[in-house]
Amino acid sequence: MDIKKEVFGKYREKQVDAYTLKNDHGMEVTFITYGGAVTKILVPDRNGRLENVVLGFGTLDAYIEHTHYFGAIVGRVAGRIGQSRYDHQGETVELTPNEGENHLHGGRSGFNSGVWEEEEVAIEFDRVSVKISYLSRDGEEGYPGNLKVFVTYTLTNEGCFHIKYQAEADRDTPLNLTNHSYFNLSGDAKEDVLGHVLQMDADSFLPLSEENLPTGEIRPVEGTAFDFRQKRTIREDMGKSEETKNGYDHPFVLNKSGNITLSHEGSGRVMTVGTDQESFVLYTGNFLTGDILSEGVPAGKHAGLCLETQGYPDAVNHPHFPSVMVKAGEEYRASTSYTFTVKK
Repeated sequence: MDIKKEVFGKYREKQVDAYTLKNDHGMEVTFITYGGAVTKILVPDRNGRLENVVLGFGTLDAYIEHTHYFGAIVGRVAGRIGQSRYDHQGETVELTPNEGENHLHGGRSGFNSGVWEEEEVAIEFDRVSVKISYLSRDGEEGYPGNLKVFVTYTLTNEGCFHIKYQAEADRDTPLNLTNHSYFNLSGDAKEDVLGHVLQMDADSFLPLSEENLPTGEIRPVEGTAFDFRQKRTIREDMGKSEETKNGYDHPFVLNKSGNITLSHEGSGRVMTVGTDQESFVLYTGNFLTGDILSEGVPAGKHAGLCLETQGYPDAVNHPHFPSVMVKAGEEYRASTSYTFTVKK
């Protein structure tokens, strides 16, 4: 087990570092302190060949210039907030609009574009971890209160990459954090993800409006293109629904203790996602624009898919959704794990 730290660049006079976490079996996870972005996850295929299974760039400039949130920590609130506002205790809070009239992924300058600080580095016999932090100040992107956020990345010898989120604010604030990694288990983005096999323990999904905002309905997946309770490829029912003709970009409601499993037959790689969050967004890279990845290949449409574990999107505007409000002085906690195995 080991951790390597290198300088990755400089952003607004702040040094940006890259950390590489390594286990004893060749698996590596690399992230940078700009946005906490995960840039590489090297995982062996059934023949032992190590390849990158997330989309990432080789330079800091590429992360600054492109806006697809590759590998980043997203906050304060993941997803969209309708009309960039919400009401709390009789007061209307106005947020920064950055997608038409709506607020997306924390606004124009969300957690994905901040430089995070190192808090703690730990090397143990069966795991390595790095804890980073970010201070989101009162009024940032319109959000109330000073918020201190901690994220811990851990890699174990059993092939598990774990993300733990912690935060506390001095005023009531909505908070709904996620990681926006684009996965492609074929390795080094050799294929698109439409042939990947997905299975998830989700009986319901959230239908969306034309602005990709939840309508408020919670609809069963039974008999729809959103039913992944049994294994099937991404493309299998994609074209059978007007909502999914270009791919998926939809929130699903996880059953209690539900898991998500993604696999790729050609490589044998399998990724199992476990989380304590109530929902996740499946996004199949429908609007990727061909930016050149660190492997020298373009990230075109469907080059990767996101499994964004989180609370319900736009929950601040739907009182019947589980709340994402964190009270002043209350500790926010969330965690998600990605365990990689190989099917022979």
